[in-house]
Amino acid sequence: MTKLEKYAQLAVRKGVNVQKGQTLLINVKAEHYEFARMLAKEAYEAGAKKVVIKFNDDIIGKMHVDYQDIDTLTTMPQWLIDEYDDYLEDDLCRLSVYAPSPGLMADTDENKLAALNKAQGEALKRVREYTMANRGQWSLVSLPTKEWAAVVFPEMAIDLAYDKLLDSILYSVRIDDDNDPIEEWDKHNKRLAYQNNLLNDLNFKSLHFKNDLGTDIVVGLVKDHIWAGGEETSEKGYTFNPNMPTEESFTMPDRMNVNGVVYSTKPLNYNGKLIDEFWLKFENGRVVDFDAKQSKETLQSLLDTDEGSRHIGEIALISHDSPISNLNILFFNTLFDENASCHMALGRAYPMNIKGGLEMTQEELLAHNSNDSINHEDFMFGSSDMKIVGLKQDGDEVIVFENGNFVI
Repeated sequence: MTKLEKYAQLAVRKGVNVQKGQTLLINVKAEHYEFARMLAKEAYEAGAKKVVIKFNDDIIGKMHVDYQDIDTLTTMPQWLIDEYDDYLEDDLCRLSVYAPSPGLMADTDENKLAALNKAQGEALKRVREYTMANRGQWSLVSLPTKEWAAVVFPEMAIDLAYDKLLDSILYSVRIDDDNDPIEEWDKHNKRLAYQNNLLNDLNFKSLHFKNDLGTDIVVGLVKDHIWAGGEETSEKGYTFNPNMPTEESFTMPDRMNVNGVVYSTKPLNYNGKLIDEFWLKFENGRVVDFDAKQSKETLQSLLDTDEGSRHIGEIALISHDSPISNLNILFFNTLFDENASCHMALGRAYPMNIKGGLEMTQEELLAHNSNDSINHEDFMFGSSDMKIVGLKQDGDEVIVFENGNFVI
Protein backbone atom coordinates (compact mmCIF):
# COMPACT_ATOMS: atom_id res chain seq x y z
CA MET A 1 0.00 0.00 0.00
CA THR A 2 1.40 3.43 -0.96
CA LYS A 3 1.46 6.35 1.47
CA LEU A 4 -1.39 8.03 -0.44
CA GLU A 5 -3.46 4.85 -0.28
CA LYS A 6 -2.79 4.75 3.46
CA TYR A 7 -3.89 8.38 3.65
CA ALA A 8 -7.14 7.65 1.81
CA GLN A 9 -7.82 4.71 4.10
CA LEU A 10 -7.06 6.82 7.18
CA ALA A 11 -9.31 9.68 6.03
CA VAL A 12 -12.25 7.37 5.29
CA ARG A 13 -11.92 4.82 8.10
CA LYS A 14 -10.60 7.00 10.94
CA GLY A 15 -11.30 10.53 9.81
CA VAL A 16 -14.91 10.58 8.66
CA ASN A 17 -15.44 6.89 9.60
CA VAL A 18 -18.01 6.07 6.91
CA GLN A 19 -20.69 3.64 8.07
CA LYS A 20 -22.70 1.14 6.04
CA GLY A 21 -25.60 2.81 4.25
CA GLN A 22 -24.33 6.37 4.61
CA THR A 23 -23.88 9.00 1.91
CA LEU A 24 -20.40 10.53 1.78
CA LEU A 25 -20.01 14.01 0.33
CA ILE A 26 -16.41 14.80 -0.67
CA ASN A 27 -15.17 18.31 -1.50
CA VAL A 28 -11.84 18.18 -3.30
CA LYS A 29 -9.67 20.16 -5.73
CA ALA A 30 -10.00 19.15 -9.38
CA GLU A 31 -6.26 18.37 -9.57
CA HIS A 32 -6.63 15.81 -6.78
CA TYR A 33 -8.92 13.58 -8.85
CA GLU A 34 -6.67 10.53 -8.37
CA PHE A 35 -6.91 10.88 -4.58
CA ALA A 36 -10.67 11.38 -4.94
CA ARG A 37 -10.85 8.00 -6.69
CA MET A 38 -8.93 6.40 -3.80
CA LEU A 39 -11.34 7.97 -1.31
CA ALA A 40 -14.42 6.84 -3.25
CA LYS A 41 -13.10 3.27 -3.46
CA GLU A 42 -12.36 3.19 0.29
CA ALA A 43 -15.78 4.63 1.09
CA TYR A 44 -17.65 2.10 -1.00
CA GLU A 45 -15.60 -0.73 0.49
CA ALA A 46 -16.52 0.63 3.94
CA GLY A 47 -20.20 0.27 3.01
CA ALA A 48 -21.18 3.74 1.78
CA LYS A 49 -24.51 3.78 -0.04
CA LYS A 50 -23.46 6.67 -2.25
CA VAL A 51 -20.37 8.83 -2.74
CA VAL A 52 -20.85 12.37 -4.09
CA ILE A 53 -17.74 14.19 -5.33
CA LYS A 54 -17.73 17.99 -5.56
CA PHE A 55 -14.68 19.22 -7.47
CA ASN A 56 -13.54 22.82 -7.12
CA ASP A 57 -10.78 25.11 -8.39
CA ASP A 58 -9.59 28.32 -6.75
CA ILE A 59 -8.46 29.99 -9.98
CA ILE A 60 -11.89 29.51 -11.56
CA GLY A 61 -13.39 30.69 -8.27
CA LYS A 62 -11.34 33.87 -8.55
CA MET A 63 -12.63 34.38 -12.10
CA HIS A 64 -16.20 34.17 -10.79
CA VAL A 65 -15.48 36.91 -8.24
CA ASP A 66 -13.55 39.11 -10.67
CA TYR A 67 -15.95 38.94 -13.60
CA GLN A 68 -19.43 38.50 -12.14
CA ASP A 69 -21.31 41.50 -10.84
CA ILE A 70 -22.10 41.42 -7.16
CA ASP A 71 -25.80 40.58 -7.63
CA THR A 72 -25.01 37.55 -9.80
CA LEU A 73 -22.19 36.47 -7.49
CA THR A 74 -24.33 36.54 -4.36
CA THR A 75 -27.47 34.95 -5.82
CA MET A 76 -27.69 31.49 -4.30
CA PRO A 77 -30.15 29.44 -6.41
CA GLN A 78 -32.81 27.50 -4.56
CA TRP A 79 -31.75 24.27 -6.26
CA LEU A 80 -28.34 24.56 -4.57
CA ILE A 81 -29.91 24.98 -1.13
CA ASP A 82 -32.35 22.15 -1.86
CA GLU A 83 -29.52 19.85 -2.96
CA TYR A 84 -27.68 20.21 0.33
CA ASP A 85 -30.89 20.02 2.36
CA ASP A 86 -31.65 16.74 0.59
CA TYR A 87 -28.24 15.34 1.60
CA LEU A 88 -28.99 16.18 5.23
CA GLU A 89 -32.01 13.87 5.12
CA ASP A 90 -29.88 10.99 3.84
CA ASP A 91 -27.57 10.11 6.78
CA LEU A 92 -24.82 12.36 5.47
CA CYS A 93 -21.14 12.41 6.37
CA ARG A 94 -18.69 14.93 4.89
CA LEU A 95 -15.02 14.85 3.95
CA SER A 96 -13.11 17.88 2.69
CA VAL A 97 -9.67 17.73 1.09
CA TYR A 98 -8.44 21.27 1.62
CA ALA A 99 -5.58 22.99 -0.20
CA PRO A 100 -5.40 26.77 0.22
CA SER A 101 -4.18 29.27 -2.36
CA PRO A 102 -2.54 31.86 -0.07
CA GLY A 103 -2.63 35.35 -1.50
CA LEU A 104 -4.56 34.36 -4.65
CA MET A 105 -7.26 36.93 -3.93
CA ALA A 106 -4.85 39.72 -3.00
CA ASP A 107 -6.06 42.00 -5.81
CA THR A 108 -9.71 40.96 -5.69
CA ASP A 109 -12.52 43.35 -4.71
CA GLU A 110 -12.87 43.14 -0.92
CA ASN A 111 -16.57 44.01 -0.99
CA LYS A 112 -17.34 41.22 -3.44
CA LEU A 113 -15.47 38.65 -1.35
CA ALA A 114 -17.25 39.70 1.82
CA ALA A 115 -20.65 39.63 0.12
CA LEU A 116 -20.01 36.18 -1.38
CA ASN A 117 -18.86 34.77 1.95
CA LYS A 118 -21.98 36.09 3.67
CA ALA A 119 -24.35 34.85 0.94
CA GLN A 120 -22.86 31.35 0.95
CA GLY A 121 -22.87 31.23 4.74
CA GLU A 122 -26.53 32.16 4.95
CA ALA A 123 -27.60 29.82 2.13
CA LEU A 124 -25.80 26.80 3.60
CA LYS A 125 -26.56 27.59 7.24
CA ARG A 126 -28.28 24.24 7.82
CA VAL A 127 -25.24 22.34 6.54
CA ARG A 128 -22.93 24.33 8.82
CA GLU A 129 -25.14 23.73 11.85
CA TYR A 130 -25.44 20.01 10.99
CA THR A 131 -21.65 19.79 10.90
CA MET A 132 -20.78 21.91 13.94
CA ALA A 133 -23.37 20.11 16.07
CA ASN A 134 -21.83 16.73 15.09
CA ARG A 135 -25.16 15.46 13.79
CA GLY A 136 -23.13 13.51 11.25
CA GLN A 137 -19.46 12.66 10.95
CA TRP A 138 -17.15 15.11 9.20
CA SER A 139 -13.44 15.41 8.61
CA LEU A 140 -10.92 17.78 7.09
CA VAL A 141 -7.62 16.68 5.53
CA SER A 142 -5.17 18.33 3.12
CA LEU A 143 -3.11 17.61 0.02
CA PRO A 144 -0.57 19.96 -1.56
CA THR A 145 -0.88 21.92 -4.77
CA LYS A 146 2.06 23.41 -6.60
CA GLU A 147 0.70 26.92 -5.99
CA TRP A 148 0.46 26.29 -2.26
CA ALA A 149 3.89 24.61 -2.11
CA ALA A 150 5.48 27.60 -3.87
CA VAL A 151 4.25 29.88 -1.08
CA VAL A 152 5.41 27.58 1.73
CA PHE A 153 8.84 26.87 0.20
CA PRO A 154 9.55 29.82 -2.14
CA GLU A 155 13.29 29.13 -2.27
CA MET A 156 12.87 25.61 -3.71
CA ALA A 157 12.22 24.32 -7.22
CA ILE A 158 8.51 23.72 -7.56
CA ASP A 159 8.64 19.91 -7.81
CA LEU A 160 10.89 19.69 -4.76
CA ALA A 161 8.64 22.11 -2.86
CA TYR A 162 5.59 19.99 -3.70
CA ASP A 163 7.28 16.80 -2.51
CA LYS A 164 8.48 18.43 0.71
CA LEU A 165 5.02 19.77 1.47
CA LEU A 166 3.47 16.34 0.82
CA ASP A 167 6.04 14.68 3.11
CA SER A 168 5.31 17.27 5.82
CA ILE A 169 1.58 16.66 5.55
CA LEU A 170 1.96 12.89 5.75
CA TYR A 171 4.29 13.25 8.75
CA SER A 172 1.72 15.49 10.46
CA VAL A 173 -1.00 12.87 10.08
CA ARG A 174 1.30 10.12 11.34
CA ILE A 175 1.88 8.24 8.09
CA ASP A 176 5.19 6.66 7.12
CA ASP A 177 6.25 3.72 4.97
CA ASP A 178 6.15 1.07 7.65
CA ASN A 179 3.51 2.02 10.21
CA ASP A 180 -0.21 1.52 10.66
CA PRO A 181 -1.56 5.11 10.85
CA ILE A 182 -4.93 3.97 12.20
CA GLU A 183 -3.15 2.35 15.14
CA GLU A 184 -1.09 5.54 15.61
CA TRP A 185 -4.28 7.61 15.71
CA ASP A 186 -5.83 5.31 18.30
CA LYS A 187 -2.84 6.04 20.57
CA HIS A 188 -2.92 9.75 19.79
CA ASN A 189 -6.63 10.02 20.57
CA LYS A 190 -6.03 8.40 23.96
CA ARG A 191 -3.35 11.00 24.78
CA LEU A 192 -5.66 13.86 23.83
CA ALA A 193 -8.54 12.33 25.82
CA TYR A 194 -6.30 12.21 28.92
CA GLN A 195 -5.40 15.89 28.45
CA ASN A 196 -9.06 16.86 27.97
CA ASN A 197 -10.12 14.98 31.10
CA LEU A 198 -7.45 16.78 33.12
CA LEU A 199 -8.72 20.18 31.97
CA ASN A 200 -12.35 19.20 32.55
CA ASP A 201 -11.54 18.14 36.12
CA LEU A 202 -9.96 21.55 36.81
CA ASN A 203 -13.19 23.25 35.64
CA PHE A 204 -11.67 26.70 35.13
CA LYS A 205 -13.72 29.88 35.33
CA SER A 206 -11.28 31.76 33.08
CA LEU A 207 -7.83 31.62 31.50
CA HIS A 208 -5.32 34.49 31.52
CA PHE A 209 -2.92 34.51 28.53
CA LYS A 210 0.22 36.65 28.55
CA ASN A 211 3.42 36.90 26.47
CA ASP A 212 6.14 39.40 25.56
CA LEU A 213 4.60 40.21 22.19
CA GLY A 214 1.82 42.07 23.99
CA THR A 215 -0.91 39.50 24.46
CA ASP A 216 -2.59 40.11 27.80
CA ILE A 217 -6.10 38.75 27.72
CA VAL A 218 -8.52 37.00 30.07
CA VAL A 219 -10.90 34.55 28.40
CA GLY A 220 -13.90 33.57 30.46
CA LEU A 221 -15.29 30.07 29.95
CA VAL A 222 -18.99 29.22 29.90
CA LYS A 223 -20.48 27.41 32.86
CA ASP A 224 -20.45 23.64 32.31
CA HIS A 225 -17.94 23.92 29.45
CA ILE A 226 -16.36 20.75 28.04
CA TRP A 227 -12.80 20.42 26.74
CA ALA A 228 -12.55 18.30 23.61
CA GLY A 229 -10.06 17.44 20.88
CA GLY A 230 -9.11 14.42 18.87
CA GLU A 231 -11.84 11.84 18.42
CA GLU A 232 -15.47 12.96 18.62
CA THR A 233 -18.83 11.19 18.48
CA SER A 234 -21.72 11.94 16.14
CA GLU A 235 -25.37 12.18 17.10
CA LYS A 236 -25.82 8.54 16.05
CA GLY A 237 -22.89 7.38 18.15
CA TYR A 238 -20.23 7.02 15.45
CA THR A 239 -16.72 8.14 16.36
CA PHE A 240 -14.72 10.30 13.93
CA ASN A 241 -11.73 12.64 13.78
CA PRO A 242 -12.85 16.04 12.45
CA ASN A 243 -9.35 17.43 11.90
CA MET A 244 -6.34 15.55 10.58
CA PRO A 245 -3.87 16.59 11.89
CA THR A 246 -4.88 17.73 15.36
CA GLU A 247 -2.97 18.44 18.56
CA GLU A 248 -5.46 20.66 20.38
CA SER A 249 -7.66 20.69 23.44
CA PHE A 250 -10.43 23.25 22.87
CA THR A 251 -13.51 24.53 24.63
CA MET A 252 -16.23 27.18 24.60
CA PRO A 253 -15.44 30.71 25.76
CA ASP A 254 -18.06 32.98 27.29
CA ARG A 255 -18.88 35.32 24.39
CA MET A 256 -19.56 38.21 26.78
CA ASN A 257 -16.54 37.70 29.06
CA VAL A 258 -13.33 38.23 27.10
CA ASN A 259 -11.20 41.24 28.02
CA GLY A 260 -7.76 42.41 26.93
CA VAL A 261 -5.54 42.43 23.86
CA VAL A 262 -4.36 39.47 21.76
CA TYR A 263 -1.59 39.56 19.14
CA SER A 264 -1.44 37.09 16.26
CA THR A 265 1.71 34.99 15.83
CA LYS A 266 0.95 33.51 12.39
CA PRO A 267 -0.84 34.88 9.30
CA LEU A 268 -4.54 34.18 8.81
CA ASN A 269 -5.50 33.07 5.28
CA TYR A 270 -9.07 34.37 4.90
CA ASN A 271 -10.91 34.30 1.56
CA GLY A 272 -7.59 33.90 -0.24
CA LYS A 273 -6.07 36.99 1.41
CA LEU A 274 -3.37 36.93 4.07
CA ILE A 275 -4.04 38.94 7.23
CA ASP A 276 -0.75 39.31 9.09
CA GLU A 277 0.70 40.91 12.22
CA PHE A 278 -2.68 41.89 13.64
CA TRP A 279 -4.08 42.51 17.08
CA LEU A 280 -7.57 42.59 18.56
CA LYS A 281 -8.79 44.42 21.63
CA PHE A 282 -11.75 42.89 23.48
CA GLU A 283 -14.10 44.52 25.96
CA ASN A 284 -16.90 42.48 27.49
CA GLY A 285 -16.38 39.80 24.87
CA ARG A 286 -16.53 42.07 21.81
CA VAL A 287 -13.75 43.28 19.50
CA VAL A 288 -13.75 47.06 19.97
CA ASP A 289 -10.45 47.91 18.24
CA PHE A 290 -7.97 46.20 15.92
CA ASP A 291 -5.12 46.74 13.49
CA ALA A 292 -3.06 44.72 11.00
CA LYS A 293 0.16 45.38 9.13
CA GLN A 294 -1.20 43.42 6.17
CA SER A 295 -4.81 43.29 4.88
CA LYS A 296 -6.43 45.38 7.58
CA GLU A 297 -9.44 45.90 5.32
CA THR A 298 -9.87 42.12 5.03
CA LEU A 299 -9.82 41.81 8.80
CA GLN A 300 -12.41 44.59 8.93
CA SER A 301 -14.70 42.70 6.53
CA LEU A 302 -14.35 39.52 8.61
CA LEU A 303 -15.26 41.35 11.81
CA ASP A 304 -18.19 43.11 10.13
CA THR A 305 -19.76 39.97 8.64
CA ASP A 306 -22.22 39.78 11.52
CA GLU A 307 -22.26 40.57 15.23
CA GLY A 308 -20.99 37.10 16.15
CA SER A 309 -17.82 37.68 14.13
CA ARG A 310 -16.70 40.21 16.75
CA HIS A 311 -16.92 37.58 19.49
CA ILE A 312 -15.05 34.31 19.86
CA GLY A 313 -16.52 30.82 19.80
CA GLU A 314 -13.47 28.70 20.56
CA ILE A 315 -10.30 28.78 22.65
CA ALA A 316 -7.69 26.07 22.06
CA LEU A 317 -4.53 25.07 23.89
CA ILE A 318 -1.50 23.51 22.17
CA SER A 319 2.03 23.25 23.54
CA HIS A 320 4.70 25.08 21.56
CA ASP A 321 6.80 21.92 21.83
CA SER A 322 4.58 19.76 19.62
CA PRO A 323 5.07 17.78 16.39
CA ILE A 324 3.75 20.36 13.92
CA SER A 325 5.31 23.30 15.74
CA ASN A 326 8.66 21.50 15.75
CA LEU A 327 8.58 21.22 11.96
CA ASN A 328 9.08 24.99 12.01
CA ILE A 329 7.05 25.39 8.81
CA LEU A 330 4.53 28.14 8.21
CA PHE A 331 1.89 26.24 6.21
CA PHE A 332 -0.40 29.19 5.43
CA ASN A 333 -3.16 26.68 6.13
CA THR A 334 -5.16 27.01 9.33
CA LEU A 335 -5.63 23.24 9.62
CA PHE A 336 -1.88 22.88 10.17
CA ASP A 337 -0.85 26.23 11.62
CA GLU A 338 -3.57 26.12 14.30
CA ASN A 339 -2.15 22.79 15.46
CA ALA A 340 1.23 24.39 16.04
CA SER A 341 -0.10 27.13 18.30
CA CYS A 342 -2.71 28.16 20.83
CA HIS A 343 -5.55 29.75 18.91
CA MET A 344 -9.01 31.21 19.19
CA ALA A 345 -11.82 31.46 16.65
CA LEU A 346 -13.87 34.46 15.70
CA GLY A 347 -17.45 33.33 15.20
CA ARG A 348 -19.66 30.37 15.96
CA ALA A 349 -19.02 28.03 18.89
CA TYR A 350 -19.28 24.24 18.81
CA PRO A 351 -22.39 23.10 20.75
CA MET A 352 -20.48 20.00 21.88
CA ASN A 353 -18.31 22.23 24.10
CA ILE A 354 -21.03 22.71 26.71
CA LYS A 355 -22.91 20.08 28.68
CA GLY A 356 -26.20 19.33 26.92
CA GLY A 357 -25.26 21.64 24.05
CA LEU A 358 -26.05 19.15 21.31
CA GLU A 359 -29.65 19.01 22.52
CA MET A 360 -30.02 22.82 22.86
CA THR A 361 -31.66 25.15 20.37
CA GLN A 362 -29.60 28.08 19.13
CA GLU A 363 -31.62 30.37 21.41
CA GLU A 364 -30.78 28.16 24.40
CA LEU A 365 -27.10 28.15 23.45
CA LEU A 366 -27.08 31.95 23.25
CA ALA A 367 -28.69 32.09 26.69
CA HIS A 368 -25.65 30.16 27.97
CA ASN A 369 -23.35 32.75 26.31
CA SER A 370 -22.35 30.52 23.43
CA ASN A 371 -21.55 32.47 20.25
CA ASP A 372 -23.34 32.28 16.90
CA SER A 373 -22.16 33.48 13.49
CA ILE A 374 -21.87 32.38 9.89
CA ASN A 375 -18.10 32.52 10.46
CA HIS A 376 -15.72 30.30 12.40
CA GLU A 377 -12.22 31.60 11.68
CA ASP A 378 -9.29 30.35 13.75
CA PHE A 379 -6.26 32.55 14.27
CA MET A 380 -3.03 31.70 16.04
CA PHE A 381 -1.60 33.58 19.01
CA GLY A 382 0.53 30.99 20.82
CA SER A 383 4.25 31.58 21.38
CA SER A 384 7.31 30.02 22.99
CA ASP A 385 6.99 32.36 25.99
CA MET A 386 3.23 32.09 26.52
CA LYS A 387 2.09 31.87 30.13
CA ILE A 388 -1.44 30.75 30.94
CA VAL A 389 -2.96 30.95 34.41
CA GLY A 390 -6.30 29.30 35.05
CA LEU A 391 -8.75 30.67 37.62
CA LYS A 392 -10.78 27.90 39.28
CA GLN A 393 -14.37 28.26 40.43
CA ASP A 394 -13.21 28.58 44.07
CA GLY A 395 -10.78 31.39 43.25
CA ASP A 396 -7.58 29.31 43.27
CA GLU A 397 -5.10 29.90 40.47
CA VAL A 398 -3.32 27.15 38.54
CA ILE A 399 -0.42 27.66 36.13
CA VAL A 400 -1.45 25.81 32.96
CA PHE A 401 1.33 26.93 30.57
CA GLU A 402 4.87 28.10 31.28
CA ASN A 403 7.26 29.05 28.47
CA GLY A 404 4.72 28.03 25.86
CA ASN A 405 4.04 24.50 27.13
CA PHE A 406 1.63 22.59 29.36
CA VAL A 407 2.90 22.22 32.92
CA ILE A 408 -0.15 20.56 34.46
